[in-house]
Amino acid sequence: MTIYIGREASKLWKRICAEITTEINLLFENWKYILAGLIFQYIHGLSARGVHYLHRPGPTLQDAGFFLLPELGQDKGYISETLFTCIFLSFVLWTFHPFICKSKKIYTVLIWCRVLAFLVASQFLRIITFYSTQLPGPNYHCREGSKLARLPRPESVLEVLLINFPRGIVFGCGDLIFSSHMIFTLVFVLTYQKYGTHRFIKHLGWLIAVVQSLLIIASRKHYTVDVVVAWYTVNLVVFFIDKKLPELPDRSSGAASFFLPLSTKDRDIKNKEENHKLMNGNSVDPADRRQRTQVNGKIVEDANGVHNDANAMNGV
Repeated sequence: MTIYIGREASKLWKRICAEITTEINLLFENWKYILAGLIFQYIHGLSARGVHYLHRPGPTLQDAGFFLLPELGQDKGYISETLFTCIFLSFVLWTFHPFICKSKKIYTVLIWCRVLAFLVASQFLRIITFYSTQLPGPNYHCREGSKLARLPRPESVLEVLLINFPRGIVFGCGDLIFSSHMIFTLVFVLTYQKYGTHRFIKHLGWLIAVVQSLLIIASRKHYTVDVVVAWYTVNLVVFFIDKKLPELPDRSSGAASFFLPLSTKDRDIKNKEENHKLMNGNSVDPADRRQRTQVNGKIVEDANGVHNDANAMNGV
C-alpha cells in the first residue's frame, strides 16, 4: 500500500509540474489579456463606488418580484451572498482541475482569458446603464434614514481610488441595473455549459442560477428588472463574443498539444521550416504524401499515379 501511494504521489507531482510548465508558457503568450481583464475589475468596482456618491435614497419602487417573493429580512441577507460565494469558488476550482486530474478538456489560462472577456463586456454595459439612471436602492442600507444610503463628499482622490474595499463594495448603493452577481453567475454557468464534461453539473448550474436570482430579489438587493436584464444581456454578450473569439483547443483529443499557441521563437522556426519545404517543392501539410517531380523548373504532382512521366510532359 505504501509503495502504491508513493507511486501515485510521484505521478501526481509530475503531472502538476508538467501542467505548470504548459500554463506558464500560455501565460507568457496571453498575460496582456489577463492583466487587462483584472484591471477592468478594479475599474468596475471604482465605477460602482462612484455612483454611490450620486445615489439619493427614496421610496422603494413598485416591483412584481417584491410582491410575489416574501422578504427574507435583513438578518438573512447573507444567504444569497453565501450561495454566490459557493458558485464563485466552485468555478475557480474547476478551472484549475487540469493541474490534478488526468482527464482534462481545458487550459486554465485560456479559459480565464475567455471568461474575463465575457465579464469585461458585460460590466462595461452595466456601467453605462447604472450611470444613465440612478434608482433609489431597495437594499436596507440604501433606504431613507440609513447612514450608508448617501456618501459624504470625498476628502481626497485617494479616498475614491481605494473604494473602501471590501466594505465599499458590500454596502454600495446605486449600481442597480443590472445585477453584477448575475453577471458572474451566468458567465460561469455558460462557460461550464460549453466546456464542462458532466451533464448533471450543467443542469445543476442552471438551477442554482435561478435560485440565485430569486434570492437576490427576496433579499431586496436588486429590483426584479436588474435580474431580468442581466439574464438576457449576459446571454447575448456571451453568444456574440464567443463567436468572435478563437475556439479553445480540446485537450480530450490526443492531438491537443498540436493546437497549443506557439511562442514567438517557435513560430519563427516553424515558418522557416515551411518556407524551406516550399522552396524544395515539398508540401507543408504532413498528411499530403503525393509524389512530386521537378521538370523544367516546374513541380508536377502525381496524386493517383496516372500522370504521364517527365518525357511525356516534354512532348517526347
